Amino acid sequence: MRHNVSAMFRAAFGVAPRVVASAPGRVNLIGEHTDYNGGPVLPVATAARTSVAVGPGDEGVLELISTLDGERTRIDWRDGRPVGWGAYLAGVMSELDAAGAAPAGAGARVAVASDVPVGAGLASSAALTVAAAQALSLLAAVRLNPRQLAGVAFRAEHDYVGVGCGIMDQMCAALARPGHALLLECASLAARHIPIRGRLLLVDTGTRHELTGGALNERRAECEAAVARLKLELPELEWLASWPARWLPRLKRALPEPLRSRALHVVGETARTRFGAQLLARGHMRRFGELLYEAHESCRRLYECSAPELDVVVAAARRAGALGARLTGAGWGGAVLVLLGKRDGGRGKGDAKVTREIRRAFKAAYGREPSITAVRPSGGARGKCVTERRARTSARSDPAPCMLRRSGRSGSPHRRARGATVKGPGWRNW
Repeated sequence: MRHNVSAMFRAAFGVAPRVVASAPGRVNLIGEHTDYNGGPVLPVATAARTSVAVGPGDEGVLELISTLDGERTRIDWRDGRPVGWGAYLAGVMSELDAAGAAPAGAGARVAVASDVPVGAGLASSAALTVAAAQALSLLAAVRLNPRQLAGVAFRAEHDYVGVGCGIMDQMCAALARPGHALLLECASLAARHIPIRGRLLLVDTGTRHELTGGALNERRAECEAAVARLKLELPELEWLASWPARWLPRLKRALPEPLRSRALHVVGETARTRFGAQLLARGHMRRFGELLYEAHESCRRLYECSAPELDVVVAAARRAGALGARLTGAGWGGAVLVLLGKRDGGRGKGDAKVTREIRRAFKAAYGREPSITAVRPSGGARGKCVTERRARTSARSDPAPCMLRRSGRSGSPHRRARGATVKGPGWRNW
């Protein structure tokens, strides 16, 4: 982390923070746009993280400072919905407040520092909301388990901000384990960790997207429309990813374009992801890499969520002999994941060839070089109390941080707030 979030908090507010928490970004190995369709995903957490420092604040008010824009902002989150990145923090506070796990008065001072690129398909919003949920709940002396953290963060982004996301990013940010990928079945939320034997590069093209702009929500609406039509063929169908692969001819007859293409991608990506998890567990990296190329082509041709910059990187990686490459994240810009083979005699000549060709091809096409970094699969959210002081500067009734109580049955964040609607697999009981 380039920035000291505690020092940033102290400089902005004149006091030390009570709690500091952080959560990682995410790179999805395979399983794109399957999460909100009830399918499997296979992400890893990145070393890049978002850190959040918090302390008590005025009732119903969030005072924010961030490396995202450098500006200090004051939000009365109960008086209408804010715009910009502050909406994500307001969503987290709203969810915690509804669940009885918010700091006293549902107000706080918050400093945010992040190394996770925004709009690059690396789950910057999930890193922010999971870290904020961890920090604010600890400030309230409530210990949430990782799945509860993911649930609060998901509802903040999906219900409050209005992004038609799935649960993958939040679950990865909360549950990730160093050196492992997370195989998550989004319909049931069953999860298991799989060791990674390959080496990964992340190529950030510098092309940015804005998910609230509508592209992701449009794709999600198309998938829901496809399910509605396919129910005429298979009434018990609930999620698009559950359509049997052996019935693809029936699917093609039942759906017009573009619903047909969207559904073909989801059904195919579901099969690729489950097979890919088996290959990864067995160390069959060459065949796993072939699946990555297939997945990118499906995203480009069927789901139409790639971008020219991403296609240039994938083509260059293939020419240079990389085992696999594909866009990672929602698409429409952002980054490419590249899977490398074994080092040549320990000297990494193959790595140099791949990175050199990617830089050459990208610069020839766009006049600049992309950012290329190694991916080190990292751990999930963590948080700690940084002050043990129990005295209060005002007559506040909230318990001191570190005198933790686990979230109980009544008011637990494991239960959804009344009136909240979650349209997504596996989330009905949250």
